Amino acid sequence: MSLRPLAVRISEKVEKEILKIMEYEKTDKATVVRTLLEIGLLEWKKKTALELLREGKVTFNKAAEIAGLPLWEFVDLVKQYKIEWIKYDSDDMIDELL
Repeated sequence: MSLRPLAVRISEKVEKEILKIMEYEKTDKATVVRTLLEIGLLEWKKKTALELLREGKVTFNKAAEIAGLPLWEFVDLVKQYKIEWIKYDSDDMIDELL
């Protein structure tokens, strides 16, 4: 894995939170920030996939792909957030399952 530099400005409040995590995790700032960015990206992908599914803009399979989750894990996520997603007819459903 090739790492790229990234410069950002953060608030004092965010810096204090990062320092707390560094102390708790006993690791360096770069590792904490990378971990938080990865977590944030995963959560953003899930949130976006759920929104698109709820709005009927993507199929269930496409939403799982956007979320970066296997289908069975995405099913659990949809259940957890009580997302109603069936907004198409039986022909669409057959296409989705094939």
